[in-house]
Amino acid sequence: MELTLEGRVLIGDQLVKCCIGVKDGKIVEIKKIMRWEEHLDFKDMLILPGGVDIHVHMREPGLTAKEDFSSGTKAAAFGGITCVMDMPNTIPPTTTIRAVEDKLDIASRKAWVDFGIFAGCTPGVDPTRLDKGVVGYKLYMGSTTGDLLVTEDDDIKKVLESIKESGSVLSVHAEDQAWLRNEPTWDLEGHASNRPYQAETAAIERLSSFSQYEKINICHISSKQGLELLSNLPFTKEVTPHHLLLSSKKDLGAMGKANPPLRSEANRKELFEAFKEGSFDILASDHAPHTFAEKEDEFDYAPSGIPGVETSLPLMLLLVKKGIIDLPMLVRMASYRPALLFNLNKGYIDVGMDADLMVVDPRIVSTIKGDRLHSRCGWTPYEGWESIFPYSVMVRGRMVVDEGVFMGERVGRNVVGV
Repeated sequence: MELTLEGRVLIGDQLVKCCIGVKDGKIVEIKKIMRWEEHLDFKDMLILPGGVDIHVHMREPGLTAKEDFSSGTKAAAFGGITCVMDMPNTIPPTTTIRAVEDKLDIASRKAWVDFGIFAGCTPGVDPTRLDKGVVGYKLYMGSTTGDLLVTEDDDIKKVLESIKESGSVLSVHAEDQAWLRNEPTWDLEGHASNRPYQAETAAIERLSSFSQYEKINICHISSKQGLELLSNLPFTKEVTPHHLLLSSKKDLGAMGKANPPLRSEANRKELFEAFKEGSFDILASDHAPHTFAEKEDEFDYAPSGIPGVETSLPLMLLLVKKGIIDLPMLVRMASYRPALLFNLNKGYIDVGMDADLMVVDPRIVSTIKGDRLHSRCGWTPYEGWESIFPYSVMVRGRMVVDEGVFMGERVGRNVVGV
């Protein structure tokens, strides 16, 4: 398949009016003027790298009332995400060779965008026995959805020693179990009290003794204190849109319940300022859908988790339009750095890269409505917020969304071993 695209292309940190030549899923030429038989002229629209979301929960197998690989990756495509990486806390958890093989088979049959899957770490078990086909490993220092937990430093060290030679990424849910409480709570501030910022800082302080290990990614940083501790450590720093845009002050009820929790408005503002200054490395959604019925339960019993794979980039693109954040910085955090961390041929527009692209018309601002999104959960904490959704989205040269219309071609494949 050969085609050319024309528009305002983000090359490095500059928007350049030019054409991109795509052949067999790769970018093969970039020229000022070029027109092949199939030519897509997007005029003054932006052509950007597709997003690489390294933290999603597609809930399959075992939890498909909430989401599955088909609905979740469809939502990703409409949000400009062309590659997702799925977490291991499914049923069964992705901690055995059989579970890895089964999940890869499901994703290969159902994904609309490219994907990777994480294997889960458990005490006393060498995770590298699962190395074939997985993109990385996930370690939970504090309890959350599912029952994966590694709390002892000796066990953490054994995990790091075992994966050191492979060069794989270890993503860490950094909440120290010793700081987590289970007191009855009825609102977001109470939930934050049960999971205080000290849980995050204590976990990071413990991880600091392992700073000689490469490729440790600290997931969903939620506190200014945690970010400050990480400033002198070599770990990659991941942040979510909900920790940047929402706080415990918002009247969201259980719809805003997440682990780690939304914290104070003052904390949110400090995180957002740090985000604007480039203090984080990676923007990831931590897309964690639950059904509307589950979230309508009494607050204390409602599960933690917020959907976001479809709204993450559209919310940020509106901030770019308003001049609040910088477009090249956003693309570095949402595309380039995640791809670089996992050694993917994605996240950057250049000859030889995968033709994973999104076309954005900054003039088209729309209102987020949960019932119009594509996640199976059917709700969003951003109901009524303005955003800019991609106009078209391409995965390895194949249009998945074109002019806002879903094209229905399953092109997703595992990013490992290609």
